[in-house]
Parts: sequence; C-alpha cells; structure tokens
Amino acid sequence: MDYLKYDNCNNGGIPARTRYTAMSNALKATGRPILFSLCNWGQENVWAWGSGVGNMWRTTGDVSDSFSSVLANFHGNVGLAAYAGPGGWNDPDMLETGNGGMATTAYQSQFSLRAEMAAPLIDGSNIVNASAQTLSILTNKAVIAVDQDSLGKQGTEVSSSGGLDLLAKPLANGDVAVALFNEDSFSATISTTASAIGKTGASSYTLTNLWTGAVTTTSGTISATVPAHGTVMYRVSGGGYAGGDPGLRQRLQPAMDPR
Repeated sequence: MDYLKYDNCNNGGIPARTRYTAMSNALKATGRPILFSLCNWGQENVWAWGSGVGNMWRTTGDVSDSFSSVLANFHGNVGLAAYAGPGGWNDPDMLETGNGGMATTAYQSQFSLRAEMAAPLIDGSNIVNASAQTLSILTNKAVIAVDQDSLGKQGTEVSSSGGLDLLAKPLANGDVAVALFNEDSFSATISTTASAIGKTGASSYTLTNLWTGAVTTTSGTISATVPAHGTVMYRVSGGGYAGGDPGLRQRLQPAMDPR
C-alpha cells in the first residue's frame, strides 16, 4: 500500500491529533513509506500540527462540482501557505475536472489554483471516460511542474480585491509562477508588476502562458484579460528573485515522506 486516507467519520469524539498520531505510528511500524492523508475536514487547526503526523491534511470541508464550492475551498486554503512545505501539504480536497457541473474555464481555474498552492492533484472524476478536453487540463505538464516544483513553496496572495486575485509562487530555478484568477461572472483585467511578485534585476522578463504556450516579454508589467471564473497562469523568467529567502522552510519532517 502506498497511500492511506484516514477520514473523520464516526470518530467517537476522540481528538483528531490522538487518532491520527496512532495511525501515523502504525504506518511507521510497517517499515515502508506510505503517504498518509489526514482528512478531518480542516477541523482542530490540523494544519498547525499535521506536518508532524502525516504528509497532507484537509484544510476545508468536502468540495462539490460547483464554482461556489471550489471558490470556498480556495479561500479556506490560500492563507495557509506558512504551514506547507516538502513532505507536508495543505489539501483543499479533490479536483472536480470532468464531472460536468462547471464550465471548462472553472475546471481550468481549479487546476491552476491547486498547482499554485502546491496542493495534491487528485481528480474525482471517471478518468476512463474522460473527454479530450478533460485530459488536456489534467495532463498539462507546464502547470503540473508548478505544483510539483522541488522548492516546495505554496503560492501566496499578492493582492485580492473585488473578486480579482493574484498569487505568486517562487520556483526552484528562480522563476515565479503567477496566477491571475477572476472570481467574478464577467471578464476583467488583472495586472501586477515583476517587482511586486519578487522579480528583480532585469530590463525585460519572459512570460510563458502555461495554458496557451504563448511566450512574450515585458519590461515589468504583467497583465491579462481574464474571463469569468477563469485563471491565466504565467511562468515569469529572467533577473533574480528578491521575494525573501527561497530556501526550503525549516520545519519538522512528517511521519512519512514518500518523496
């Protein structure tokens, strides 16, 4: 067995940390690495102690195949970046890609935001019958690379106002992944600058659109017209990174680290 998700149902009122620590110890005793997923629905501040027990922990309630649910789970997870790092991850529940309740732009947004927040990419749809459109989202190597980047940083909000969110995630090679997310039901322009996301020291920067593959350059402005419920992702290259110490966060190692 490589993965165990321990749910919170019928818990008998026993504190989560007690129950999950017992299972963590049992998994250690097997002598093999097993990814341990703590699923207590974001209760009891699990993110504050989860890294000492397991490898991922639910930060929210269950997600459903609707944009309002995806949005709620995004808001519940995005502010917890300080608790995530290599071997232990914030988990805002599964992807809904392909289940049919949302438009393609919304599914693409959920996938983009999970990658930007270094969250586990586990899909809850029928992959066997997945459409080409669904597979094109789930197999986007450029976006997956942001999620799986070895630096292990969860992206943080640079700004959030009027339903327009801008997240930045430093990457191991000095690039920064930027997500421009439009929560609103109408298109909107979202803008920032290279300096605002921590890039510095260059007269021009390369912007790679991770969904279209288009490559452009900018002297500093990063901007896009984003459709309703949509997300535009750029990988920003060039110059250096001045957004703080890019080194791995000092933290307790989890009970199991399958990586």
